Amino acid sequence: MSIDGYIDDASPERLRLSDAADFDRVDQVRADSDAILIGAQTLRRDNPRLLVDSADRRTTRIAAGKPEFPLKVTVTASGDLDPGLRFWHHGGGKLVYTTDAGAARLADSLSGLADVVPLGAELDFGVLLDDLGRRGIARLMVEGGTRIHTAFLAADLADELQLAVTPLLVGDPEAPRFLDAATYPGAPHRRMHLADVTQVGDVAVLRYLPRGNRPGAEHADQDMVFLRRAIELAWLCPPSETAFSVGAVIVADGVEIATGYSRETDAKVHAEESALDKLDADDPRLARATIYSTLEPCSQRGTATRLPCTDRILRAGIPRVVLAWREPATFVTNCVGVEKLRQHGVEVRELTELAAEAMSMNRHLKLT
Repeated sequence: MSIDGYIDDASPERLRLSDAADFDRVDQVRADSDAILIGAQTLRRDNPRLLVDSADRRTTRIAAGKPEFPLKVTVTASGDLDPGLRFWHHGGGKLVYTTDAGAARLADSLSGLADVVPLGAELDFGVLLDDLGRRGIARLMVEGGTRIHTAFLAADLADELQLAVTPLLVGDPEAPRFLDAATYPGAPHRRMHLADVTQVGDVAVLRYLPRGNRPGAEHADQDMVFLRRAIELAWLCPPSETAFSVGAVIVADGVEIATGYSRETDAKVHAEESALDKLDADDPRLARATIYSTLEPCSQRGTATRLPCTDRILRAGIPRVVLAWREPATFVTNCVGVEKLRQHGVEVRELTELAAEAMSMNRHLKLT
């Protein structure tokens, strides 16, 4: 959005708020998602193709057993959608959520172009998300526009908000804003948690956890976000037939302070090891940090010159570990990383609901 909160101007031509670097960032987020959702108004106004532009990113998706393109999803109450829009004629699968009345209107016009799913007399975004979950969609990117952003935040359905602020002023009262007026949960007193701030070209990208101020939710929301960040890093691992691909993120005070992934710096380095190597051993932030790893930290190594990652974590004084899945017996017959960490007072949380995502880049290995 612009500094004054607009996502476009009122002219017939789309206002390009992002620069090249931020468009590339968005392309990466699309590539990391299972589905991308925009509203019908944005579809009619911008006529987007809504694709992953990078051929390398599409190749990575295919290698991981995913479709070349994420599922494309739109939402319309009225069913007023032109079958000639570019959205229908590029990329992979398309899905339309609508009302019963909208479905009757779209039944013929979108035949062969998209699956049309009626949600009843009114649109219910909670029901929509449940349906996507049943279709195997674990990560949904909601691109907009105003009504859709407002609906998700007003219904408290957003896990993460990436807000890219561009150095422009629009100032047009007829132009669309990022959000409409609405009754937001806890507003105006509930504060979102600011998880990260990054400069991308001349754009400031702020990453918020919208539900971070709800009792007990700050850790829960952060854990999902940062473990998924570790999963993204795992896709960067050089391929190996004799080792897992693992990603790791170290977070302190809600901010990412180091990352690593398997074989990042040499053929034997582990993800947690690579992340810890980027920090000073006496960094005071480690005493209040959480390390996120897609796989249970190892409790033994094949070489005496490297400490197991469990020992490295204990030596660093990190009090909390979050992981997606336990190490199977594929390469190590008895990994006891979790047990050892807990014996030494480290809090260990296992997000087994992300295990399938965390294992997905290791499908070529025979897991035992």
